[in-house]
Amino acid sequence: MGRDADAAWWLVDEDGVVLAGPFPSQLDAAVAGLTADGWFAEPGYGACRADGTLSRQFSPEDRSWLAHLSSLLDRLADDWDPLISDADPLTGLVCEITAAVAEAGLPLHDCAGRTADRALGGVCLTPSPERDGVVVSWTQHDRTSVGRVRGPETDAVVQQTMNAAVADVLSASGFLVEALGAVAVVRAADNPTTWE
Repeated sequence: MGRDADAAWWLVDEDGVVLAGPFPSQLDAAVAGLTADGWFAEPGYGACRADGTLSRQFSPEDRSWLAHLSSLLDRLADDWDPLISDADPLTGLVCEITAAVAEAGLPLHDCAGRTADRALGGVCLTPSPERDGVVVSWTQHDRTSVGRVRGPETDAVVQQTMNAAVADVLSASGFLVEALGAVAVVRAADNPTTWE
């Protein structure tokens, strides 16, 4: 088995011992793990130490994901600003919700108006410290919500449908979701999702 001091994808066991690699991609390592008869093996990114264990590092995919997540968090409304800190439990929750929404392929609404995309709509996250959660709703494109180009009935049905769909996505992702009128309050479950 080849050893390389540079970071790469490896196949590792549950103790972080390198079983095979390096591989050119996570997919190649995962495929190799499928053929590893009787092994517990998973892809891991990092450098192989002299003792044969993996020194884990963020992969290029991880760094790209975290940059994307950071750009989405910049879209949060200004009422989040006083709450975002390591000490506030809503900070971790909003990061996890944002990750789940992005993983589902849904855009986060630019509630703060910091980008040219504000009119596009998306999932809106509003802090609700008094409920120990985040109010989650859907915001439609301005053509629908402001211009009402398809009429008020369509606007209302689309809004209701998308609010329910976002709530269902977050419920399926392991969050506690409670209806609050037409929107939802989302709280962390005992075993919240991992957004890293």
